[in-house]
Parts: sequence; structure tokens; C-alpha cells
Amino acid sequence: MAHCERASKPLLQCIRNSYARSLSGVQVQTRGFQSTSGVADAQPEQSQPFYKSPDPSLVSSPRLERRLMRQGTAPIGSRRRRAALQTAGGLPFEQLPYQCFQEARKVLLADRAQKLEEIESMRQKIARLQAQPVEQAGGEISRKSRVTAMQQHLEKLKILADINDPLVKRKFEDGQGDMSKPIYRYLADRKWREYRRKILVQRITQMNVVPDVLPQCDPVVETKLYFGKRQIGPGDFVLAKDSITAPKLDVQMFESGEKLVTIAVVDPDVPNVEADSFDFKMHYLAVNVPISAVSTKVDLSQLSTDSQVVLPWVAPVSQKGSPYHRLSVFIMEQKDSQPLDFAAVKAKETERENMLMRTLQARYHLKAIGAHLFRSQWDQTTLEVMKQIGYSDADVELRRKKVEPLPYKRRNPSSFR
Repeated sequence: MAHCERASKPLLQCIRNSYARSLSGVQVQTRGFQSTSGVADAQPEQSQPFYKSPDPSLVSSPRLERRLMRQGTAPIGSRRRRAALQTAGGLPFEQLPYQCFQEARKVLLADRAQKLEEIESMRQKIARLQAQPVEQAGGEISRKSRVTAMQQHLEKLKILADINDPLVKRKFEDGQGDMSKPIYRYLADRKWREYRRKILVQRITQMNVVPDVLPQCDPVVETKLYFGKRQIGPGDFVLAKDSITAPKLDVQMFESGEKLVTIAVVDPDVPNVEADSFDFKMHYLAVNVPISAVSTKVDLSQLSTDSQVVLPWVAPVSQKGSPYHRLSVFIMEQKDSQPLDFAAVKAKETERENMLMRTLQARYHLKAIGAHLFRSQWDQTTLEVMKQIGYSDADVELRRKKVEPLPYKRRNPSSFR
């Protein structure tokens, strides 16, 4: 049978070629969904082989992916999607020639149309309720609570209308999501809570930042910390020469609107030799810092000294022989997102030493909504930084106190005779 197939293969190729030439001048009605082989034949020819210049949106080979990563280019999207797009012939994502995919899109579009009708109906209900007199609505407090509940349901409907859209998921995976839209904020919040938030909470609890610095902290905003171009993970060690300048923050909110926050960086591990304990030191304090879902970058060195920075940045250093220092960064929302009186805060908060975060939080009615953590220890650059910032005890080395053994544990050579 194999010999027959080998002999008939040239004949079949000849028949196909002659049949194609006979239909070249005839308009043929084609199917709406092409086969994979037909799409692959329609791909334009590249000037050079794919393996020499792989496309980040089409590469699916692990070896080519590693080559792109070494060149500083990350592959776009998942490997499964990139493998599917290789045979799509440059068609838009929503027009991929897979019949099951297109039929599923029809179902999703019908569901989205239904959700849009519910969204419009809910908006009309909210408008009618707000237009009612206070007496007819049952009082101002009742109307306000009902409007708040209806607005929350409206935001939920907006998310449900787009959460199954493959185009929305593709843009989010490619990092092109518009954070001004509820669906992208929801997807980003869900992705952050799946892993990165758990790591942050683990670090601040295992290293006892909570409750040493604050009694509790429930992070609801994602905080990223950068020294120069290096991103610092929660609990990472930072060299003294790298932390001599104020860091940059990326505070990502997952809610609409804008908030005013207070940013504080505190060290709870300053050795106190006289008391044989540790003291607190405030390395940075700024108030009235605006953040939003679309404006996330906060450069601590660029904040205004006339209306925001209460205590400027001081480089964290650790004396030789002391344990590592935990530098805690807290993002605290101000009450009702109202600005604080900068002049009054600056006049009152003048001492860095022994400034407790608990006192600061209670005094100005602050609420911790984000946190981060990095550590500092003695390294080869610490002495130089100490001299540069004028640290008074730069030449002091801390040593552990020798503990004498109890009498019954001491070695007594006379008893050995």
C-alpha cells in the first residue's frame, strides 16, 4: 500500500495544479471560515527567516523566546495564543478563522448587549431617585445609602459586561489595559491578590513589621519600590550607596477617583545601647500626595518642600555589628481624602527620633492602605555613606555582650581531680 501511495503522489499534485489553473479566472464562493492550511498559504513572505528576527507576538519556541529575552524584548501574551496567531495570516484577533471561537463570540456579544441594557436601566433608576424630593425618598440618609448601593451594582454590571470579552483579556495580558475603565482595574486587582499581595503580607507579618510599627495593615493598593532602575522586592536588602537618594514609588489604585495620602518611611531597629533596646527613626514623611488609578508614579525626591515634604529623606545606615534594619514604607489615606494643614504638621513633627507611627496615625486620622519593606545592613559602602551624611557614630562597632554561664554550668577543674 505504501508503494501505491508513493507512485500516486506525483499524479495527484499534477491534477491539483491543473485544477487550480482552470479555476484561476472563475470567481468561487468560499466559506466564511477558512482552514488552517489556507491561512498559512496567505501569509506574506518575510525578508529574512523567522528564526533570525522572531516576532514577539508570534514566537512560540522556547529557544526563540529565550533569545528575545536576552535581547531585552519580552514575548507578548501566552505561548498558546502566539502559536495560534502564527497560522492566522495577519487577521485581527476577533476574526480568527475558528468556527467554535466565532460562535462563542456571538454568545458573548448577546450577553454583553443584555448587560448594556441593564446598565442603562440602572442609570435611569439612579437619576430618578436623585431627582426625587427628600421627603418622598424617605430622608437624606436613606436616599444616600440607596444611591450608593445602586452605584455599586452599576459598577458590577460594567465589569460583567466586559469580563468575558477576549479582546479585553488580550489587551490586559499585553499590558495595554486602560486603568480608567472598571474592567481593567478589576482584572489588575485580581491578579495582584493572587500572588504579589500574599507575598507582601507574608513579609510584613513574618518580619514583625505588623505589629511592631503598626498594629494592623490591610493593603488595598499595590506599592512598588525602586532605587534607581532596580525594583526592590518586599524584604530585599539594599546597599547603603544605593539608598542614599530617595526612592521612587509606583502606587497602583484599583478604585476610581483620586486620593490624598501620607507617605512615611520608618526604621524601628535603631540600637539603643543605654536602654539595651531599639528606637524608632522617621527617615521620610510627606503629606497631601495625590494618587489615582491612572497616575501612579511618585518620586519622593521630587515632591514639593513647600506643601508636601515634612521630613526630607535621610539615607538608612546600619552600624557594624547591629542586626539588619527593617525600613517600612507605609501609604496612609488621609481622612475623607482632605488635605492636611502642612504648616501645622511641619511645625509639630520636627523630631525624627522616636516618632511612633501609631501616634502619627491617631493624631491625623490616617488609614494604612499600602505598605512595602526593604532591609539595610552593614556592607562595604556603609562607612563611606556614614561619613557623607555626617553620622556621629560611624566608628563605633557593636558587639554582643558576653553572657557568663550559671554556676552549675561552669567548668571547675578542681572537681576533676
